[in-house]
Amino acid sequence: MSYDYVLLPSGAAATPADVDAYLTAQDGKPAAHPVAEMAAELDRRNAELPEDDRFLSADAVDGAIGAALFVSSPYDAIGHVRALLFELATPRGYAVYDPQLAWIIDPADSVPVTVSHGGAGEFPYLTSALAHRWVPDLSAPGPYLIVESAEQVYIQIYRHEDGRYDVEYRDGSPDRHFTVRIDDPHTVADLIWSWTLDDRSNFGVLDWQRLTF
Repeated sequence: MSYDYVLLPSGAAATPADVDAYLTAQDGKPAAHPVAEMAAELDRRNAELPEDDRFLSADAVDGAIGAALFVSSPYDAIGHVRALLFELATPRGYAVYDPQLAWIIDPADSVPVTVSHGGAGEFPYLTSALAHRWVPDLSAPGPYLIVESAEQVYIQIYRHEDGRYDVEYRDGSPDRHFTVRIDDPHTVADLIWSWTLDDRSNFGVLDWQRLTF
C-alpha cells in the first residue's frame, strides 16, 4: 500500500473537489516545466539510494499530468517524502495536497516557521487557513500543535478530550513564558496565527498566567 501526494500550483484549488476538477482539466496535457523538474529531481534522489532505502513506490515518478504531479511512497517513507516535496514544491510556488487527510497545504500567504503537528509530523510554514483547519481536529494520540520561529520562541497548544485547549507561548527567556486555558477552537487558531505574524494585539484580553517550573 502506498501513501499518495499531489503537487499542484498554489491557488489552483481550495477544496478536494477543486483538486479533482483541476486534475481533470490537466488530463492529457504534457508535463509543465516545473513538474518535469520536480519529477526528475525525485527520480535522481531515489535512484541514488540502495534499493531497500528508496522512497518512491515505483522505480520512477510517472504521475505528471500538465501542471500537476502525483507522487506515491511506501508508508515507512512518509515523513522523508513529505519534507522532500516541500523542499522542491515551495520555491516553485506549488502546493502539496494530501488526499488521505484531504489537506491542501498551500504556500500562499504563508509564514516560514517550524510547525509540529502531533498527528501528522512537521511542516515548513503556516497559514491562517491551516491553523483554522488543524486546531479543531486535533485528537489522540497526538492532540498538540507547536509553532516555533526560533529557539525558545514558540506557541503550542494541547487539546484535551473535553475540547478545552491549553495554550502556551514563550518569547525567549523564562520570564516570558505564559499559559492560558481556552474553550473555543476559533479563538485558539486566531491566537496561533496572530503569534505567527508577531502580532500580540489580541493577547491582552486573556488571563495569561506566567508558567514556572
